Amino acid sequence: MDLRLEVIVLPVSDTDRAKAFYDKLGFRLDLDTGPSGEFRCVHFTPPGSGCSIMFGEGMTAAAPGSTQGLYLIVPDIQAARAELADRGIDVSDVFHDEGGVLFHGHENGDVTHRLPGQERKAGRHPEGNTYSSYAAFSDPDGNGWVLQEITERFPGR
Repeated sequence: MDLRLEVIVLPVSDTDRAKAFYDKLGFRLDLDTGPSGEFRCVHFTPPGSGCSIMFGEGMTAAAPGSTQGLYLIVPDIQAARAELADRGIDVSDVFHDEGGVLFHGHENGDVTHRLPGQERKAGRHPEGNTYSSYAAFSDPDGNGWVLQEITERFPGR
């Protein structure tokens, strides 16, 4: 049986502000509907992605900004970071984890959840290892996104 992750619900405090942000980010608007004053669903899809996001009124009881570690996979981290910056997105500089893998807690520079020996280093991974270079940004509510450069997939993907 195939199980495909296709939609993630994001908690936001202002639907129109979030809609403007994800439009500016370059995501495709798929749907904006609200059958009642208490419910509104806005649906966006990142370019090239099989997974979308939804947000709006009456969509979730989660606190706005509480979703972290949303990964956008890119083939060239420096080009992707530059494109987001050109779109006016406040995106971090490119970084890598000294251990070679991004662990929980790096999304917004949070040091409280890092494992021993983890250290965020400036720039792309020195050897250009796939899965090892990142940049991060947040939406206006603080939902945390990570760009991850993948140039070659692990076997089985």
